[in-house]
Amino acid sequence: MSEMPKAYDFKASEQRLYEWWWRNGWFKPESATDPEAEPFTIAIPPPNVTGELHIGHAMFVSIEDLMVRFQRMRGKRALWIPGTDHASIATQLQVEKMLREEGASREAVGRDEFLRRAWQWKEKYGGLITNQLRRLGASCDWDRERFTMDPGLSRAVREAFVRLYEKGMIYRGTYLINWSPGLKTAVSDLEVEYSEEQVTLYYFKYPIAGGGFIPVATVRPETILGDTALAVHPEDERYAAYIGRKALVPILNREIPVIADEAVSREFGTGALKITPGHDPVDYEVGKRHNLPVISAMNPDATMNDAAGPYKGLDRFECRKRIWADMEAAGLTIKTEPYTTNVPRAERGGEIVEPLMSTQWFVRIQPLAEQAVRAVREGRIQIIPERFEKVYFNWLENIKDWCISRQLWWGHRVPVWYCDACGHIFTAREDPVQCEKCHSDRIRQDEDVLDTWFSSGLWPFSTLGWPDDTDDLRTYYPTDVMETGYDILFFWVARMIMSGLEFTEEPPFHTVYLHGLVRDEQGRKMSKTLNNVVNPLTVMDEYGTDALRFTLLTSSTPGNDLNLAISRVASNRNFANKIWNAARFVVGHLRSHTPENHEPFVESYDLPSRWIRSRFESVAADVTRLMEDYQFGQAGQLAYDFVWGEFCDWYVEISKLALNGDDLAAKHNTLTTLVQVLDGSLRLLHPFVPFVTEEVWGHLREAGGDLTQDWPPALMIAQWPQGSIDVADTDAESHMALVIDIVRSIRNARTDYKLDPNRKIGATIVVGDLHNELVPYAEMIARLGGLDDEKLYIEATLPEKPAKSLALVVRGAEVFLALDELVDVNKERERLEKEIKQAEADIFKTEKLLSGDFAGRAPAAVVEKERAKLVDTRDRREKLLARLKGLD
Repeated sequence: MSEMPKAYDFKASEQRLYEWWWRNGWFKPESATDPEAEPFTIAIPPPNVTGELHIGHAMFVSIEDLMVRFQRMRGKRALWIPGTDHASIATQLQVEKMLREEGASREAVGRDEFLRRAWQWKEKYGGLITNQLRRLGASCDWDRERFTMDPGLSRAVREAFVRLYEKGMIYRGTYLINWSPGLKTAVSDLEVEYSEEQVTLYYFKYPIAGGGFIPVATVRPETILGDTALAVHPEDERYAAYIGRKALVPILNREIPVIADEAVSREFGTGALKITPGHDPVDYEVGKRHNLPVISAMNPDATMNDAAGPYKGLDRFECRKRIWADMEAAGLTIKTEPYTTNVPRAERGGEIVEPLMSTQWFVRIQPLAEQAVRAVREGRIQIIPERFEKVYFNWLENIKDWCISRQLWWGHRVPVWYCDACGHIFTAREDPVQCEKCHSDRIRQDEDVLDTWFSSGLWPFSTLGWPDDTDDLRTYYPTDVMETGYDILFFWVARMIMSGLEFTEEPPFHTVYLHGLVRDEQGRKMSKTLNNVVNPLTVMDEYGTDALRFTLLTSSTPGNDLNLAISRVASNRNFANKIWNAARFVVGHLRSHTPENHEPFVESYDLPSRWIRSRFESVAADVTRLMEDYQFGQAGQLAYDFVWGEFCDWYVEISKLALNGDDLAAKHNTLTTLVQVLDGSLRLLHPFVPFVTEEVWGHLREAGGDLTQDWPPALMIAQWPQGSIDVADTDAESHMALVIDIVRSIRNARTDYKLDPNRKIGATIVVGDLHNELVPYAEMIARLGGLDDEKLYIEATLPEKPAKSLALVVRGAEVFLALDELVDVNKERERLEKEIKQAEADIFKTEKLLSGDFAGRAPAAVVEKERAKLVDTRDRREKLLARLKGLD
């Protein structure tokens, strides 16, 4: 039988335990004891195949692993589907960077070679992130691991596209979209990040045909070249005479109409607005209302095109400088001034996004959105926290058609073919060899790929084999919970709900659990710029995985951001050590415990054992309820408080009396209680801190003999302790609570009087009707309180207060400590009188300060600090007076 080391070594345990769990197949749902048990399924939010572990990954893995381990221990067939996302833009950026370092480019090597390089990149780096997820303890079924460009998932993507196309819900059109010039692709509204930046606002004169001008302001002078109208508010008297006349585009002198539109703000700039439908989404809507032509003056690489006239070929920002200089020379400029506005930048790459007219593929999204709204309104899907339902509804009820095509090479290629012989456009589930209409082989596939979110929207069911009718799909779909960050409620969650309802006619999950962002200790978003990024691998190397997981789980509440303090991680490492030390105490006594060969012991538990058993049942019931209600932080904190504050700090200490005594039955029953409550506590904590609990439980199981012979081989597949308040021993809890309060008050008094910890003192405790209940535990109270058991008296009543004693009132009981044993009474009186005098001087000084003009002159925070100090000093004086009176 192996010895339990003195200290817990997480570095020696974590990888070994994880491999042991995995090798034994306990991550698989088929490991459930009952093959017909209810399933519980979660599909992992697939991290980017090129990604590295960050604190957001640590958060979602901790929460999802908690849920899966909890449900697995409840006997369910728990399946956590792992996988990664091909991440079109992110991966393409990495491969293009690699090619540039070689002096090449994607255009130079061609599409086939580029894709070969991309797959090579995926094979080299794709496993890094999943290995790091394992490091966090993710109990996924790795045999079911999926990648969004696997053959099966690629087939699902094509099937989904074809179905929508055949229903007329996918169409090709030319519209104003967000364009990333550097990436040379369309990006969705959700992939544009707005950063508040200071730019320049340019004021200039817009010439009017026949004479005069209208002052206009813009932050993008280069777009003047694409203007097709000048707009003013219909009720703006300043410009009423110009409505219906013609304006001349500066430099180009192209005639455009002056129109009236209520969308124009009379307060912004000059109150007149240049309308550029080809380069601004607001202008695009104005242009549609007035049937204005759309001019795109820019190429996809953000250089100016033919419509820009003399500025053709210039970069957009160089064009801005040149046209402003030319307008200045022509006497058309008025002034420039700093202006703060939200600048749209691509989420990937960070460059400024350009609104651009482009031919793209779109999904008619409204019918899908209506289904998704109904599913939540009807209660078929619950969003936690509930407040995000309003945000969800608002977005879906104002949704625009979804641009799903991307001008990239890495990704699912749009399954549409063009026939050069007859002009027919068609889609197909399998790659065709000829046109479905004229049967010509002169066909070519669309060059674009699909938005990554199109494939990941199918994730909950494509990972289970859809569109085939697989055993996994029948058994584990719909999934149960989708857990992810609130920041991708629209990116991903809403799209999964729309896709699930459309393609399977069922919601893909019944619950959406949204966690918040992890910020630094000061509440700032983590960024390399601020140098405040917390690397979870570094934290785990120093403090262990359990400490990081427990901190994330107990510091967060659904939908709220978390400020991560590394000091809390360090504190929770101490919790792992606390568990280890308590277990080592129990295991040590188990190995030295050899019951005599006689009749079986009668289970007659003493007060402390009855108390801790009753408390455990109540705590287990409450933890279970909180876990079911998705209040994971509260559940973990409750288990923590019980294990540290009640089991370790009180029961383990109390148990030493029985374990070191001569009563074999008492010793056996105490040890049985220690084992059973520690076992139950480890089960409650396992989903939160899987490694230390499994390691401890293994030692406990090995040393337990008859007490643990029916335990399963691993804690992670042990049964969850439901707990029950129906078996609560209220008398034991009440009586023991009184004992604890009595001991705590004695300890506090000893601390106040700076008594040597080894010095025993006398006491008289008056407990009324509980006299008979507590007398048997006098030795325990004496031991815990540092009392001299020969001078400890437990009385029902007392005619008068003992002379020269310190009186403590505790929950209806009275405790009298012999003052002459605590302190030198005369010296203590002198010390107290001196402290009272100082306190009164401080009170006088502060009262005088606050009664003068200080309160009116000083900052409110400073005044409030002085008032709080006055309250504290008065309170200290009263306590000192009471202590002085007690000396009489």
